[in-house]
Amino acid sequence: MTKLALFVRLEAKPGQEAALADFLASALPLANAESGTTAWFALKFGPSTFGVFDAFADEAGRQAHLNGQIAAALMANAATLLSSPLNIEKVELLAAKLPA
Repeated sequence: MTKLALFVRLEAKPGQEAALADFLASALPLANAESGTTAWFALKFGPSTFGVFDAFADEAGRQAHLNGQIAAALMANAATLLSSPLNIEKVELLAAKLPA
């Protein structure tokens, strides 16, 4: 059962909105390669506000993701792309509907 998640809200620096959107979209193949990541979503809330939501069956999957390529690339590009520091929220899922 998918019971854990991460949520990160990202605010792009002025002029970096398209670059952040492209960065997030380009991370999909990396997310697909993570066996412990049950679901992964790149989100756009508004012109400069983005986010990532991902879900996991267990803490091992969540930690593998936090130590993986997507997180490393985001941290490496944060100073260029983001107007505020990362705030990664660890979430417990109460219920989920996922494709079979």
